This record gives sequence, C-alpha cells and structure tokens, in this order.
Amino acid sequence: MALSCSSLCSHLSLIRLRGLRTNRITNGPYSPYVSCQSRLPLCRHYSSSKVRRGFGRYVTSRLQRVNSKYEDFLKRRFPRFFQLYHTFVEGFKLLFRDAKDVQRIKTRMLSGGVKFQDLPYREMDKLRQFRRDMIKALPLVVISIPPFANYLVFVLMYFFPRQLLIPHFWTPRQQVEFREVYHSLRARHHWPVLKGLEHTSRQVKNNQLQSCLKDLCAKVQSGETPNVSEILAVRRLFSGPPLGIRRMSVDQMRRISPLLFLTPRLPGFLIGQRLSSHALELLHMDRALIRLGPNQLSDSELRQACYVRGLNSNSLGINQCREWLSQWLQVSSSLKDSEVSLLLHSIVFLSANYPTGSSRH
Repeated sequence: MALSCSSLCSHLSLIRLRGLRTNRITNGPYSPYVSCQSRLPLCRHYSSSKVRRGFGRYVTSRLQRVNSKYEDFLKRRFPRFFQLYHTFVEGFKLLFRDAKDVQRIKTRMLSGGVKFQDLPYREMDKLRQFRRDMIKALPLVVISIPPFANYLVFVLMYFFPRQLLIPHFWTPRQQVEFREVYHSLRARHHWPVLKGLEHTSRQVKNNQLQSCLKDLCAKVQSGETPNVSEILAVRRLFSGPPLGIRRMSVDQMRRISPLLFLTPRLPGFLIGQRLSSHALELLHMDRALIRLGPNQLSDSELRQACYVRGLNSNSLGINQCREWLSQWLQVSSSLKDSEVSLLLHSIVFLSANYPTGSSRH
C-alpha cells in the first residue's frame, strides 16, 4: 500500500514538472501520465501557444468593440468632434502606410543602387510629397516635446489646420478649400514673374530672341495662353545668362520660388540651390510620367499632377486637365537639364490664363 502511494506521488510530481517544463520530457516510461497534463487548466495555460494567441485575439476583439461603441457615441452626441477624430485616425493610418512605402523605396535605392531619376513615376511622387510633408510637420513635433504641450498643439491644430497640418489630416472639404487658398497665393506671383522677364529681356542682345520673349510675355499679359512652339522658341535664353537656373538675378529667383511653394526669404545662393534641385526633380518626374503614360493616371492622380505643375485643377474637367498636362509634357520632354529654368517659367506661361485663354498647339 505504501509502495503504491509512493509511486502515485512520484507520478504526480512528474505531471507537475511536465506541465511547467514541457520541453524537457517528451517520451519515456511516464509518458501516459504526462499526457494527462493536457487536462489540467494551469498546464494548458503555460504550454499552449494556441491558447495565448486566442487570448490575444480575444483582447483585440474586445478593444475593437469598445472603440466602435466609443465612435458611435461620438458620432451621435458630438458629430463635429467625431469628424475631426475620424480624420485624425485615418490620417495616421495613411501616414504610417506612406512611411512604410517610403522606407521600402529608399531601401531598394540603397541596396540596388537605384537613382531617383530611375524610379517609377508614382514612387518619385511619393518621395517628393512625403519629404515636403515631413518638413512641414517637423515644427509641430518640436513644439509638442515639452510636458503638457500636446494640449496646446491640439488647440493649434484645430484652429490652424491649413498652416500646421499636412494633407493626411485634412477633411475632404478642407482638401479642396486649402488647395484653392494655396493656388491663389501662388497665382499672385504670376505677374511679378512676367514683369521680371520683361525687364530681363532688355539684356538680351539677340534681337530675334528678345522680340520672341517680349511677345511671349505680352501674350500672357493680354489673357492668352501661348502654344508649345512659342515657349520653346526662347529656350536658348534659359540655358545660360540671363535666365539660366543659376544665372538669373536673385530678384527673379525670389519671384519664382513661391510658384513651387518655396520661401523667397533666404540668401540668394540658397534660393538658387533649392530652385535647381526642385526644377530637376520636376523634370525627372515628367520624364518618368512620359515613360508611364499620362493615360495610366487615375482622375485624382491627374488632378494632383496638374496642381503640382501650377494649374488649379479642382475647377476643371478631367479632359481639360489631360489637355493641359499634354501641353506641359510636350514642353518638358523637349528640354535639356540645362534648360530647366524654362520649365519653371512655364508654370506661368501655361497656367496663368488656362482654360479661358487656351490656344491649341
């Protein structure tokens, strides 16, 4: 009797040991007893990864259910706040997705030695836009670092969304409204750019080129849109002095900078570097878009492409956007890297009067 009790205690000890350390005993004379541990709740908790995964799914589903109820409550009781809340949640999802895409693109560029100008058009556009968004978001991140400053930041974001938030956190209505505002700010610089060109034309020694440049400026000022051949007729003036990207006057650089949403309040040499960098980036994107084919763009991508190149596309039909982009690409595809300054001035030539002053090429 004593022997059988001792044997039973030994067996129970092995069962406990097997329940807590499942990796040590898999076979042996006591395996029938060890298999009994699957019926012990405590042992199941420690040994089964499936149970832990099931518990994680349970917690996740409970959190999702609580969050859904919270959103329903906000939607019923505080609809305006719910719209802001929903916009922020979706904005962070989009931002996180874009960050992952950018990281993937940059990794491929580093590991494969791929240059920016060799990327597909959509990847180029994503890198360009993400960089601009992060530059805009950086001051807000810095402000939010001190303790309790996040409350102030939230108030600032609520009252100044256009100035402080990136497009990920704009509502659809704000997307349209803010684009209109930014384009109106950009359009204010059309006429100063043309006046600067008129003034610069006096320095042109070639009478024919001087006359072509004056006629081009006069045509835009009269409310017409020049055709592609008229723009390309003056391309020689934009490869060297007086209108090359690094050869034009600092005043003209300052007039052009707002067309790309760049600040003109920098030293002249920095403005020249930034203009050159952004102009070449735009030229490479145009070449990539030609490789892709403009007809491959969705309607939203088409409007975005036109907007980046200076056109207020929100108020235009899709066919008008396609026609305008076609003219732009005809100019861009004819230019060398050294003539990229003409591409920047084409923002004014092609978009200042479009579509009311449109003239076919």
